Amino acid sequence: MVMLKAARSGIVSAAILSMGRAVGETMAVIMVAGNSPDLPNSILAPVRTLTSNIALEMGYSQGEHKQALFATGVTLFMMIMVLNILALRLSGQRRRKGGAA
Repeated sequence: MVMLKAARSGIVSAAILSMGRAVGETMAVIMVAGNSPDLPNSILAPVRTLTSNIALEMGYSQGEHKQALFATGVTLFMMIMVLNILALRLSGQRRRKGGAA
């Protein structure tokens, strides 16, 4: 029990980093998800994630297309920020309930 209390901050940090990595993983997701820009018609249909869309199309984008890709990046940033805030609040509540600093 003492070891868990001492390792709590490291475990919370690992959880936060793993959530950010899960959202930001690009190349593996491109290969596994099928890389199809079409809207999926079933849960098993190939898809293209937001991150892979930015990675694949930024090289040749211009004008409004580039602005849309930057908006996608801002959306991803906001999602990761919300995940981090939730994780920090949850770990803060647990810290207060447990009595440990």
